[in-house]
Amino acid sequence: MPSVSVSKDAQTELVMPTRARPFLKWAGGKFRVLDEILPRLPVGKRLIEPFAGSAAVAINAGYEKALVSDLNPHLIELYEAVRDNASEFIAEGKATFANANTREAFDSLRAEFNTTTDPFRRAVLFVYLNRHGFNGLCRYNGRGKFNVPFGRYKGPKFPEREVLEFSKRTQSFEFHCESFEDAMKRATEGDVIYCDPPYVPLSATSNFTSYAKEGFGFPHQKRLAEVARESAQRGIAVLISNHDTADARALYRGAEIQSFAVRRFISSKASTRGNAQELLAIFRPQ
Repeated sequence: MPSVSVSKDAQTELVMPTRARPFLKWAGGKFRVLDEILPRLPVGKRLIEPFAGSAAVAINAGYEKALVSDLNPHLIELYEAVRDNASEFIAEGKATFANANTREAFDSLRAEFNTTTDPFRRAVLFVYLNRHGFNGLCRYNGRGKFNVPFGRYKGPKFPEREVLEFSKRTQSFEFHCESFEDAMKRATEGDVIYCDPPYVPLSATSNFTSYAKEGFGFPHQKRLAEVARESAQRGIAVLISNHDTADARALYRGAEIQSFAVRRFISSKASTRGNAQELLAIFRPQ
C-alpha cells in the first residue's frame, strides 16, 4: 500500500487509500471518526499503534509499515492468522458460521474457544464470538475465560470481504502481544505513534470495563501520558484519543488538544446513547 502524507501541516498533496472497514465489531472502534483522526496524524514511514482494537486506524492511515500491539494475545494471534493465511481462514470461518446462530451452538463454540490449544482455530472462533456475542463485546472473567453471552442476531455473516482486505493491507505489518510501554519504546525517529487506550470515565458513575482482564486505571492513563512526553523528547510524534474531560486535559497538559463530538454506540440501551466529546492530544517532537 502506498505511503501517504496525513498531516494538515504537510505541504504535499493529501492522497488517502480507499477506506477499509474492520472485520471486528469493537467498542470504541475508530472507523466512524477516521475523518477526525487521519488528517491529524503526522507524516512518517511507520505507524506504531499500541492498543490494537479493531485496527481501523492502522489499516487506513497509509503508512509504509505499521507495528500493532495489544495485551490481548487472542487479538494478536487473530491478526497474524488473517495476515498470513487469509484463504484458509476465510474457508474455516464460513464453515464455522454455517448453521451456528443458536444459543446452543454459541455456548458450545465459546467453550471450545476457552479450551482449545490450537491458535488458528481459536482465531476463527474469536471472529465467530465477536459477530454472534452480545453487542460485539470482548470480555473475560477473572480466570481469563471469554464470557460474553449470546447476542440473538438474525443472521450474522462471516465478514469475508473485510478479512481479505485486512490481509492485503497488513502484509508489511508487525503484530506483538505486549504492553503499550514496550510497544512505544520500539519507536525510533521518524515513526508516529497513535494510542487509543480505554477511555477515562465520563463521570463518577461510568462503569465501562476494559476488555483486558487486568483493567486500565488512572495510573495507567498517567503512565501513558508520561511515555508520550518521553517519546516526543526522543523525536517521535504521539497522537492519543480519549474522552474530553477535565481529567484527560490535565493528563495531557502541554499537548495540542483538538475536541470533537462523536455518537456513542457502546450502551445496550438506545435511550442512553448520544453524543459525547472526545479529544485528540498531539505530542510533537521537541
